[in-house]
Amino acid sequence: MRNVRSPLRGQGTPGRVGAGVGALVLGCALASCSSAGPEPAMPPSAAAPQAGASTTTAPATHPFTGGRRGVDNPVLAVKIENTRNALPQTGVRSADIVYVEQVEGGQTRLMAVYSSRLPARVGPVRSARISDLHILPQFGRPAFAFSGVQSKMKKYVAQAPVYDISEEKAGGAYYRFGPKPAPYNLYADPEALLKRAPKAEGPRDIGFRFGEAPPGGTPTKTFTARWPSTRMAFTWSAKQKRWLASHDGRVDTAAEGGVLGGQTVVIQYARTTRSQFHDFLGNYTPEIKTTGTGRAIVLRDGRSYETTWSRPSEDQGTTFTTADGRPMTFARGQVWVVLVNDGKPRIP
Repeated sequence: MRNVRSPLRGQGTPGRVGAGVGALVLGCALASCSSAGPEPAMPPSAAAPQAGASTTTAPATHPFTGGRRGVDNPVLAVKIENTRNALPQTGVRSADIVYVEQVEGGQTRLMAVYSSRLPARVGPVRSARISDLHILPQFGRPAFAFSGVQSKMKKYVAQAPVYDISEEKAGGAYYRFGPKPAPYNLYADPEALLKRAPKAEGPRDIGFRFGEAPPGGTPTKTFTARWPSTRMAFTWSAKQKRWLASHDGRVDTAAEGGVLGGQTVVIQYARTTRSQFHDFLGNYTPEIKTTGTGRAIVLRDGRSYETTWSRPSEDQGTTFTTADGRPMTFARGQVWVVLVNDGKPRIP
């Protein structure tokens, strides 16, 4: 497996891309709220082999969700626009994991990871970033779908341990849809994407552990993440037993209906620096350092937990540990990983 080396700092955007970056500070409204009991979950021991190890047989439960569905399905990662022009997004609610990444201009972009199930359509699909290439090696060699990258980034995508099924390589799986103008109308068929990557690897342990909630935690109603040009909030719904997302004060609805959000939301503080690349407007692309150690806040079951994250290398997963040294267990279901700068909101 080839890893993207740290000197590959930066990621450009194709001319049609404009998303944002910036670090983010979390405004957290910690308030008492009525919390339903923890959702049924699988024991931590059921979460597949050691982080970074290849799997030759399907795990007993899915290492991305803690469930029993799709445990031997291939892994597909898709870049999705996350600005107001793109909303509502399609296919995000079907993802196992949703990464929120800082990009240029103080905005954010999503990377949705699918394995246990696939939506019929996903999008709007947008361009990749250098931070994606540092996150993805922990998944082995997944299929990676995106609209493109600037020319200087192409060699780094070629070196990364992914199957490149971008619009340039797998154009037949992409199509324009809906009334919005380009670039906010590019969608893809996930099944067609995976046909272009028949050797995409199945799920492996990326460090997540699922089980009953650990003791402690702070009753939490809403947690708000802020970037220089946008914000996202996650509000606990005891009725739905998950965190409901909002975007710039508006409910983050899915194109298929309902509200986006996960059973577990991880606020991961990671150092964000300026890369060597920038977009056509001159905005520098941030690079998010997701290896090493740092602090994180994990939201589950209406409570927030102060934790420490650790990822020794790019081909290994990220583990989360509570203040008393226990593995931080997630609620079974969709996981959001919100990557925030370890400091105040800033554009690097």
